[in-house]
Amino acid sequence: MQELIDKILAKKNYNVYDLADIVKVLRSENGCPWDKVQTHQTIRKDFLEEVYEVLEAIDCDDPAMLREELGDVLLQVVFHAQIETEKQAFDLDAVADEVCKKLIIRHPHVFGDVQADTVDKVLTNWDAIKKDEKHQESYTDTLKSVPKVFPALMRAQKLTKRADRAGADIKDKQEAAALIRQRLDEILSSDEPKPESFGNMLLLCAELARLTGVDAEEALGYECQRFTDRFEQAEGSGKPLDTCAGEIFSGDD
Repeated sequence: MQELIDKILAKKNYNVYDLADIVKVLRSENGCPWDKVQTHQTIRKDFLEEVYEVLEAIDCDDPAMLREELGDVLLQVVFHAQIETEKQAFDLDAVADEVCKKLIIRHPHVFGDVQADTVDKVLTNWDAIKKDEKHQESYTDTLKSVPKVFPALMRAQKLTKRADRAGADIKDKQEAAALIRQRLDEILSSDEPKPESFGNMLLLCAELARLTGVDAEEALGYECQRFTDRFEQAEGSGKPLDTCAGEIFSGDD
């Protein structure tokens, strides 16, 4: 292991394989006490946080920040791969090999003789190939494959989009709006509305957003920031906040 450490220290510039070697050293017997006791579960949330920080860098349009945050995500990939390498399950090369093969298989219009000269055709082919790869025999299988850990609005839109592909679609925005009003009336008329009613209304709102071409998750994230800005403005005005609540919540500028 010392030979590997010396090799690492002798370099001026590093690549992804050097990163893998560094993680290997950190998790070795004489490595870092923290790193060598980590598991997939203990650093699970770290992975998610790093991905969110990449999104923040993208939103800030900051290349230097993006480079750093992508490095942190890459570290997470390498770290998880090293844990499996130690178990002799798979290594980093196997991860790269699988994703390379996936890209080749899912782009037959580039690496094969399939014709797909529009984005819609590409996506149709992609979905069909993915469904075959994952042995999804029904549309229900495609819905069940949407990760449960997705943010709820994101998951809702992915589920309704896949339902739409199966033909179980809400025809237009007016139909979605009518269903939302129906659910809202039910909630308001009940002394103890069920949580399921709120959940269904939110799913319908996500579907209305999808039909309008809006990403519900991004829209709510943007509105959360606007809400914070409006609250700050109201608090700074010196007015009692209870007299500004309508303005703060309404979003009217």
